[in-house]
Amino acid sequence: MSPLAAFAAGLLFGIGLLLSGMADPGKVKGFLDLAGAWDPSLALVMGGAVLVGFFAFRVAGRRARTFLGHALELPSRRDIDLRLVGGSLVFGVGWGLAGFCPGPALVAFGAGRDAAAVFVAAMLLGMLLYTALERLRLPYLRS
Repeated sequence: MSPLAAFAAGLLFGIGLLLSGMADPGKVKGFLDLAGAWDPSLALVMGGAVLVGFFAFRVAGRRARTFLGHALELPSRRDIDLRLVGGSLVFGVGWGLAGFCPGPALVAFGAGRDAAAVFVAAMLLGMLLYTALERLRLPYLRS
């Protein structure tokens, strides 16, 4: 992907997160608070994203190249293994506790939010830890 196309895609994504309010951890926590003041707006954003993704993958599945002319590389694995389930659990717990996932955290970090800075630092530390463990090839990290 060209740097300009990557910048444009990231900018569009960031603007979408800001306009939808998804860079605000209070929105996420409100969505997860089923017993309290539940906020369904995240479900609508997720539904829209799933709908766009569904059609995008349908179109992509019929193509060999991206719109920018690069080779199209789609995931081929469809199995559910321990790494997928474990990663999903870690992601979900972090998302629920912090109210951030990586994209909105980076947008909120760019907006100068202190909580996002802590989250981004922890996310980067987690990535480094994962890389170190993967290099050791511990049995519980293998596919």
